[in-house]
Amino acid sequence: MARRLGKQLDGYRLTVAEIFYRLPDHPSLLQTFIWQDYDLIPKYPVLHGFLTFWRENLDGELHSVRVASRELVAPDDIRVVDAHYTLQ
Repeated sequence: MARRLGKQLDGYRLTVAEIFYRLPDHPSLLQTFIWQDYDLIPKYPVLHGFLTFWRENLDGELHSVRVASRELVAPDDIRVVDAHYTLQ
């Protein structure tokens, strides 16, 4: 967990990619694969590395990739509290 927090503090964002690819035996059919990792936007070097691995090692031809990312630790997540209550 500390490694993930450190990456987030270094500017990495949780990135999810929906990868559409053609089935090797039935190229007219598309299949999807969901990939998730921490990556830097807007260049997405980790995702590009994975897609390069895919092209070089897997049989399914890539059709398209849809990407979404979210900054998990953001300044707007921190708020000042005006009151403090103790329950007994």
